Amino acid sequence: MASEYLRRKYQDVKPDEPPPPLTGKAKAENWFHYHKWWLAAGAVLLAIVGSMVWNILGIGQVRPDYRVAYIGDNEMPEDQAAALSEALATLGEDVNGDGKVKVELRQYAMDRGGDAETAMYYGYAADVVLMADLTEAESYFFLVEDPAGVQLSYQIFANDDGTPPADSDYEAMDKVYRWSDCPVLAGLDADQEALSGLYIVRRCFYDEKQAQAQGANDALWAVITKGAVR
Repeated sequence: MASEYLRRKYQDVKPDEPPPPLTGKAKAENWFHYHKWWLAAGAVLLAIVGSMVWNILGIGQVRPDYRVAYIGDNEMPEDQAAALSEALATLGEDVNGDGKVKVELRQYAMDRGGDAETAMYYGYAADVVLMADLTEAESYFFLVEDPAGVQLSYQIFANDDGTPPADSDYEAMDKVYRWSDCPVLAGLDADQEALSGLYIVRRCFYDEKQAQAQGANDALWAVITKGAVR
């Protein structure tokens, strides 16, 4: 009886109509609703990778045409270093073709004061970074406070003709020029009082291929030392 009763009760019940098919827009909205967080994560990841590639390739950046390494006890103030870079750039050419002449000044401060242990730490750190610069042949021009000490430690100063010194030659003063003794440098719009006691020199290259790749640097060196005396 119960089954007959239920059969009669539900015999006129009709199943629900199937939902209408989704339109293209509705499908897209539905898909976006369930995947929006995956899309957001992907966008962030893409931005990070894109930024890394952008920086690695140097897209949109002004690359240095010349590099100068400053070696002294203490770093130059930022404004003085920036003014020096801009002044030196007026002497050069757009070597890499990016539309601007840029001189990068790298500072290697060997003694930043403090107690003996702190001074030793900073000196060691600066030495490690400087050795990396020398190994990769990045800086060509050197601006130094103590030419004799630098040459004794690294033997990197070139002879007047650009060749490396003999193995036993650690002399420095016959290879460097005092800033104030270079008419071209002494005429730049820079802090001449602070720079007058420094010495400028070009580095030597023991690798022949590295030496042959220095045409633009050699040309700027000729400009810098025009009329210079020792």
